[in-house]
Amino acid sequence: MYRERISRRVDGAVVWHRDAPPQARRVRVLPDGCMDLIWTPGGLLVAGPDTRAHLVGDPPPGVTGSGGRLHGTGYAGLRFAPGAAPRALGVPAHELRDARVPLGALWPEREVRELTERVAEAPDRGRALEELAAERLRRTPEDPLIRAVADGLRAGGSVAAVARTAGLSERQLHRRSLAAFGYGPKTLARVLRLERALRTVRSGVPPVSAAVLAGYADQAHLSREVRQLAGTRLSELLPG
Repeated sequence: MYRERISRRVDGAVVWHRDAPPQARRVRVLPDGCMDLIWTPGGLLVAGPDTRAHLVGDPPPGVTGSGGRLHGTGYAGLRFAPGAAPRALGVPAHELRDARVPLGALWPEREVRELTERVAEAPDRGRALEELAAERLRRTPEDPLIRAVADGLRAGGSVAAVARTAGLSERQLHRRSLAAFGYGPKTLARVLRLERALRTVRSGVPPVSAAVLAGYADQAHLSREVRQLAGTRLSELLPG
């Protein structure tokens, strides 16, 4: 079972929990312009920004337990708003693109070991991740430009228009986007547009109408983007 809620401590973030299924299975995780800090039975894991769908198994790849110890079952995660995770992690987003990396590869081993135990023993691991991230984010001021870029692209603005509004050249915007989002603004715009289209279709709007509303030329254009970014057919991503 998967459940999520809006974070109360980290602006724009989402706290999520997923129970481990009784039998091993794979879950398709779609690109969303975000990065996640994840507690797994084997340790703390960072999921970088995706340019394509990832099929994630149980347990997720990339983590082996500290000292061979596992801390229960199920997973908890904090999904940062686009552009926010590098402030908390201290690593440019493009260095983690399409990657799943143990937090111990990014931070000192002793600190990670202590944090892992802290989260593992918390009655609400999602809240513990919120507190951890909030502590880190307080040390680095937010760059309002990054949020403005994400908001502009999410609303369907063109890269040229978003760059102009931000007072940047398109080359400057691309460089800033790599560090903040993990890829250039054109890729981020594609990812956010697909997310917008899927949300519209799942609300009951026919795909042909949802495609136009999201900014695609037609339904065939949407279908091609689903194939390229999600690696499957649109029908496979809908309820039922």
